[in-house]
Amino acid sequence: MAEDLTTNAGVRGDGRAPGALRPITLERGVGLYAEGSCIITAGRTKVLCTASVEQGVPSWRKGRGGGWVTAEYSMLPRATSTRNRRERGQVGGRTQEIQRLIGRSLRGCVDMAAMGEWQITLDCDVLQADGGTRTASITGGAVALYDACEWLRRKAGLSASPFRHFVAAISGGVVDGVTLLDLDYSEDVRAEVDLNVVAREGGGLIEVQGTGEHGDFTPEQLASLVGMASGAIRELNAMQRAAVA
Repeated sequence: MAEDLTTNAGVRGDGRAPGALRPITLERGVGLYAEGSCIITAGRTKVLCTASVEQGVPSWRKGRGGGWVTAEYSMLPRATSTRNRRERGQVGGRTQEIQRLIGRSLRGCVDMAAMGEWQITLDCDVLQADGGTRTASITGGAVALYDACEWLRRKAGLSASPFRHFVAAISGGVVDGVTLLDLDYSEDVRAEVDLNVVAREGGGLIEVQGTGEHGDFTPEQLASLVGMASGAIRELNAMQRAAVA
């Protein structure tokens, strides 16, 4: 069982303290044609998030008077150190799991009953991967979704934007017995415990995914990781608000 050494752990290979985020930027409005867009950079991870607004909803949503938010995720062939083949046709199981996570998370931003029968699709394309691509997609995707909802308010004649809360996400884990936040790839591949936390403004948790990759972990370690992640997500929410100010 991994020991929690957060309190006496030193700095990491890149100089960060255990609970520190990588340098993060949110560049809004990068897409000429998309109703909302954002490039998020977290350390060396870089993801392009675009939001597309379409009239109509999936058939199973028709007649319910509300909209829908969904997501797709992909990684460019040279986002990593070696070339990956493009996924054509049926996407792989890992990709499906990630895009379902992104969609579930970003639906927490929006009052879909206030959208009318419109759909917003978030495309999250990883330009460069160094750990935390799914959590970066959620954080950057929320900024793109904010602008798409503003577009919908203006163009569809809504009385107010259906956007309600920012949602952000961060990874964490136990690496060499030390509890760490915002893992890069070199840490992620060595992690005994891998965790992703998604929460909205105000602190409400949307999803917590935790796995003992090479062992198990204690309830105390889980509480420590979720607590660290919640503080980091508050920082990310402030960055999102600043980006759209």
